[in-house]
Amino acid sequence: MRNVTMIRSEPGLISIPVERAVYCQSCQMVSTSLGRCGLCGSERIIELAPLFSNPWDPGPVPAAALAA
Repeated sequence: MRNVTMIRSEPGLISIPVERAVYCQSCQMVSTSLGRCGLCGSERIIELAPLFSNPWDPGPVPAAALAA
């Protein structure tokens, strides 16, 4: 069992570091389980870190927006 640190007072709000987060395709839950889902036991999990590894780049500002 992992220790959970509450960072906000809202009940049910839990923060999971993206480096350890996995998504279960079977039950559609996000957890930190390794190898199989901690809720349903499925092995159909996807690591989320590669999806968010690069910072978001909005690209250049359109010239029309600069003229306004």
